[in-house]
Amino acid sequence: MKSIRIFAPATIANLSCGFDVLGCCLDTIGDEMTLTLTASNEIRITKITGAQLPLETTKNVAGVAVNALVAALNQPVGVDIEIHKRIKAGSGIGSSAASSAGAVWAVNHLLGNPFTPHELISFAMEGERLASGNAHADNVAPALLGGFTFVRSYAPLDVLKLPSPKELVATVIHPQIEIKTADARAIIKQNVALKKAITQWGNLGGFISGLFTEDYNLISRSLDDVIIEPLRSILIPEFETVKEVALSTGALGCGISGSGPSIFTLNRGYQTAQQVAQAIKNVYQHTGIDFEIHISKINTQGIKTLSS
Repeated sequence: MKSIRIFAPATIANLSCGFDVLGCCLDTIGDEMTLTLTASNEIRITKITGAQLPLETTKNVAGVAVNALVAALNQPVGVDIEIHKRIKAGSGIGSSAASSAGAVWAVNHLLGNPFTPHELISFAMEGERLASGNAHADNVAPALLGGFTFVRSYAPLDVLKLPSPKELVATVIHPQIEIKTADARAIIKQNVALKKAITQWGNLGGFISGLFTEDYNLISRSLDDVIIEPLRSILIPEFETVKEVALSTGALGCGISGSGPSIFTLNRGYQTAQQVAQAIKNVYQHTGIDFEIHISKINTQGIKTLSS
């Protein structure tokens, strides 16, 4: 039997100006998974720790994603999957994406890499479809490709990997409340005023340009969401206070990570990231809500193998 143990990273999606099209990969937060090829010709989830999630493959994002890969391969495959969750469900930092992307990446590796990392994205998206009702790629793409990614098109799927400026460091606060992605999507308006759309397009182009040129001031000016954040921020306690404090402490930008409740900041350098972490910690200590704070560089590799 062939087996592999992997680190499946957390991700930040949307990044303020790029709803459903921008994402980046984190380095210090993620799940661990062990996948083993078997002679059973069945996809089985044999163990889950850290979360109460279904073992049935049709009800688990990892199982659904691997089944999509096997169907495209068109040959019998047996795999046992162990999932050790470190990313809480409903956290807004890509819990379902880590399981989906990690599972397809590991199975592909065990089978000799018949698919490219870009081709794996569509399989992992099927796990996202199960989790949220929408097959979005802004979490699974950075988990699979590493760094920052941009979904230019969903039909056909066209995903680009973007540069990762070396000094960028993310700070994430995760309030211990759950916001389901499906619920967070339900409050989004389906029609957008042209004026707001133009502003958002400008910010998206500016952000991507800032990544290519390592222009931290341009990145900062572009990290602004005039469409989604005003609607979703009401679901997150003390969001506006956290944002105000983070920006005044030196963060380049601050926004909702994915569908929330996690709040992210991008910072120039570890020192600023640590100062921002302390500032937002001071805000949340008075809420009575449990929380976690993470500081992470941008993970340019994505999923990683771990020693046995």
